[in-house]
Amino acid sequence: MVRYDTVLLTTDGSKGSRETIDHAVSLARDNDATLHVLYVVDRRRYLAADKDTQDDVIQSLEEEGELALDDASVAAEEAGVDVVTEMRDGIPHKTILDYTEEVDADVVTMGTHGRTGRDRVANLGSVTERVVKSSEVPVLVVRID
Repeated sequence: MVRYDTVLLTTDGSKGSRETIDHAVSLARDNDATLHVLYVVDRRRYLAADKDTQDDVIQSLEEEGELALDDASVAAEEAGVDVVTEMRDGIPHKTILDYTEEVDADVVTMGTHGRTGRDRVANLGSVTERVVKSSEVPVLVVRID
């Protein structure tokens, strides 16, 4: 049987993230593993903003990240799971892959929206897909509707 010591949950704080959190917490609890929760402040979002509004965009993204990390942390603590939260600035898929290696994660848990047809084709560059293609550890993808 495969055992995990370190489970990495990535979250973007989007609506529907709760299901992904629940899967990651269960996986960590069932394996008596530490849950690492990572939120990436996507630098492309604030670099695309006008210089006058960049600070506001960064602050908004960081506040969104704190809420997402708090939500996951509370869920883990309620389940009796050891949890470590981390907010990083960067390009999401690269930052996730780097953090996976840094903490020696055994599995990565991520959400994805259930897109089909044209919607799916338009999102071929999604963060989840890039992580799945490049990760050296298993990636559990939870469909978010």
